[in-house]
Amino acid sequence: MIMKQMKLWLLAILTCCGTVVAQAQVMKAADLEKYAKQRYGDKWLDAAKNLSADLTLDKNESLTYQQVIEAPGKTKQQLYVALNYWATATFQDKQAITLDDKEAGCIIISSTIPNIVEHTGTVNAYSVSITPVIRLDIKDGKVRVTFTVQNYDILADVSGGWLSLADPDQRTYGDSKRKREDKTNANLYDQQWEIARHYPFVEKDAQKRTCAKALVMTHAYSNAIMDKVEEAIKNGIVGNEDDDW
Repeated sequence: MIMKQMKLWLLAILTCCGTVVAQAQVMKAADLEKYAKQRYGDKWLDAAKNLSADLTLDKNESLTYQQVIEAPGKTKQQLYVALNYWATATFQDKQAITLDDKEAGCIIISSTIPNIVEHTGTVNAYSVSITPVIRLDIKDGKVRVTFTVQNYDILADVSGGWLSLADPDQRTYGDSKRKREDKTNANLYDQQWEIARHYPFVEKDAQKRTCAKALVMTHAYSNAIMDKVEEAIKNGIVGNEDDDW
C-alpha cells in the first residue's frame, strides 16, 4: 500500500519535471514559443492581428477565455479531487491557489508566468510576464474553465536597445536602479501595460512588436491550460488515478 502510493507520487513528480515555466509547471517558455509558432506562425504582428478578429475583451477590458469541458458520468466530488490534485501538482508556488472551495466546487489559481516575451527594440529592451487568473467551476459531469489576463508585467531595460552603446553588464532597468543581474524580488515590475491599450486592440502602439508576440504567447498559454485541465479530467495526471486499486 505505502509502496504503491510512493510510486504514484514518484510518477507524478516525473511527469511534472521538465515542463516548468518557473512557478507554473505547464510548459517551458521555449516549448510554449514553439507551440505558438506551430499554431499561428512566426510573424507575430500578423498572428496577433489574425487572432484579434476572434477575440473580445470582457467588461473589465481583460482578455478572457472560457471553455466548458464535459465529463459524463463523473461526479462533482470526483472532478474536484482530480482538479485539486492537478492544481497542487502543477503550481508549485504555495500562494498560487487563492481559493479552494470543495463545497462550492470552485478552485482559483493565480501564478506568474515570467519572461514569455523578451524583445530588443531600437532603444529599449523589454521582458514581458503575465499573471493569469484561472478559475475552475465544477459541477456533476462538467467543468467550466475561465482564464483571464488584464495586464502585461514589464521589466524595461531603458539602455538595452540595438542602438545602445552601454556595457551589457551595466544596463539598468526602467527605474534606473536595478542592474541587469539584480536578484531582488522578481515580481516587482517596472510597468504594467493594459492589454486593451496595446496592439492589436490599439493599432498605433509604440510597443507594437512586443505586444503582438505577448498576445500570441498569452493565447497559446491559455490553450495549453485548457488542454492540461481536460487531460486531468479525463485521464488524471499520471493516468492511473482510478478506484481500482
